[in-house]
Order: sequence, then structure tokens, then C-alpha cells
Amino acid sequence: MNHAAIEPVIAAPDKAAPTAAQRQRNRLLESLPTADWQHWHPQLESISLPFGHVLYESGVAPTHAYFPTTAIVSLVYLSETGASFEVAAVGNEGMVGIPIFMGGGSTSGRAVVRQAGHAWRLPARTLQQGFRDCPPLTRLLLRYTQTLIAHMSQTAACNRHHSIEQRLCLWLLQTQDRLVGDEMLVTHELIAHAMGVRRESVTQAIKALQQPGLIRSTRGRIEVLDRQGLEQHACECYAVIQREYDRLFPAAPAGLRCA
Repeated sequence: MNHAAIEPVIAAPDKAAPTAAQRQRNRLLESLPTADWQHWHPQLESISLPFGHVLYESGVAPTHAYFPTTAIVSLVYLSETGASFEVAAVGNEGMVGIPIFMGGGSTSGRAVVRQAGHAWRLPARTLQQGFRDCPPLTRLLLRYTQTLIAHMSQTAACNRHHSIEQRLCLWLLQTQDRLVGDEMLVTHELIAHAMGVRRESVTQAIKALQQPGLIRSTRGRIEVLDRQGLEQHACECYAVIQREYDRLFPAAPAGLRCA
């Protein structure tokens, strides 16, 4: 995904004060120990993330962690030649900013908003302190990191072994999982950049999925018409990745608290 042509934009804080109930829009925040939520809540800032906003760049240490609620963020790999593609996406199931608590300081990739929406923003120092001082939070964040690594690994295997049509099914299913409703605002060009393929190949794959009535594509929009059929048409990678996230978010044990 090449974002060189996107003009930089600034994430704007929402005017409305955040409420405790809103954390349920992000599954990772919802899984926080209650004591951590109460400690973090005054420092969490609800912000709007416009399309194309870069949350962090390659080689730069993140200053904040982001917990999307309605936005979707692409984790993008950048090569020395300038080529780029999406290695994973983060929506309301997770967070952006793993280098903050893993000790690496920065990454070789970029995090950029590909679906405008909202997110919670938390200062890096607050996340670092929680990771250091609260064992339940440490375990939760490490489990999430493991799940994201599995997500990336499965995506790499899918890119290597499966057809563009199957990979498109995976991309559409994962995008719909992070949205409300069956329609997504997306262009063929954006999908091509995300998948690291030619735009013409994406257009052909979309036509192939339209013929049996699985999706409907209009200018700048794709609507999922037959979710079950799309899952059946996809490769096994979607189910494998879904199982990892289901393992991450089991029913929360009662009484989970930090010492």
C-alpha cells in the first residue's frame, strides 16, 4: 500500500467526554481487569481517525497506543524499493502500538488508517507502567501479541499458496468483521495496494465473486450479499485466524484484578 500521495492529517479529539460503557466497543479494552480500566479511564482520549492518517512511521517510537472502535488500521510492511503491502489489520478486536510494551521502541513498518472511524488513545508511558506492574494485563497483552503474530503468519502463508480470489474473500470477511453492517467503503485500488497485487487482478476477482451473488460492487463500495457463501468460497485461512481470536477472548474469569 503506497501512501506517499496521501496528505498528512491530524487525529482530532472528540468533543464528547468518554464514558465507561464505550470501552465495550473495543474487545481488548473490554477484557481489561476492572482496576486497570478504572486507572486508565481518565487518560483514555476518544479521537476521530481520518482515512490516511499515519499513527506511526517506520523507525519512530510510538507516543500513544490506539484501541480502534469503528476505525480500521493497516499494519504495512515497507520494502527498500518503496513497495508496500498490508501484513495485518487492526480493528475493534485489538490495539496499535505493540512496540511500546515489547521493548523494541520502533518497528520497520507503518500503521495507517484505511477505514475512517473512532478509537481510544492512551499515552505510551501509561501502557508501559500497566504492562510492568499488572500481571493480568501483561498476560492479556502478550496473548494479543501472540494472536497478532499468528494472524500475520497465516496471512503470509495465504499470500504464498492461495489464489487472489481466495485472498480477496479473506480480506473482505475480515473487513466486514470490523464494521457495522454489510457494506464497506473501499476501492479496487485500495484493495490492490493492501494485497500487494495489480488492480486489474482485484477487479477480475471481484467480478468472479459477483457472478454467484456473493457480493455487489459499485463505485467505491462493496456489499456482502451472501456471508455464508463467501466463507465457503474462502480458503481455510479465515477460520484459522478466527480461532486464534476466539482463544484470545474467552469468557472473562470472574474477579480478575491486579494486585
